[in-house]
Amino acid sequence: MNRVFSILFLLAIMLTTACASSSGTGSARTAETTRSGGKDKGNEKVVEDLSLYRPKYTVPDAAAPAARMEPVNHVNDRVEVLMDTVASVNKGIRFAQGYRILAYNGSERQTVMNLRKAIISRVPEEKDYLTYQQPNFRLKIGDFFSRIEAQQVLNKIQDLIPNAQIVSEQININKSY
Repeated sequence: MNRVFSILFLLAIMLTTACASSSGTGSARTAETTRSGGKDKGNEKVVEDLSLYRPKYTVPDAAAPAARMEPVNHVNDRVEVLMDTVASVNKGIRFAQGYRILAYNGSERQTVMNLRKAIISRVPEEKDYLTYQQPNFRLKIGDFFSRIEAQQVLNKIQDLIPNAQIVSEQININKSY
């Protein structure tokens, strides 16, 4: 017990000495000198002139008009060819990583069919995906690029399926544009 008190006493002494301030006038004078940017000699402040070391630039005459420079190396044609190549490659992409709503995962066929009809009537613009892996049916809704889009549709059908969840999945890209 005596050892614990001695350790606490040493800690208290170290904390009070670490937090003690320096001499009042010296630290105040140093802080003011630092703020003013000069050296302190007694009561007068000496400010250094640094303009000798700064680079000097000549200012061109504003009255003389500058000659217009025409671009010499036109790259517009090459950029257009590259953009066409990128566009043609992108047309071949049919899948992307996105989100779907997992509406049902169970073994009752009639339940999943009734739920599918109810969802299609509520959100007809969204595509549904019904898969069967023995013995389970899985009903997933939509192809969403962002989780926010999926959440908006989930809010519309939340009362039909309160335990539906958003899952990350490979989605089909709609090429209707």
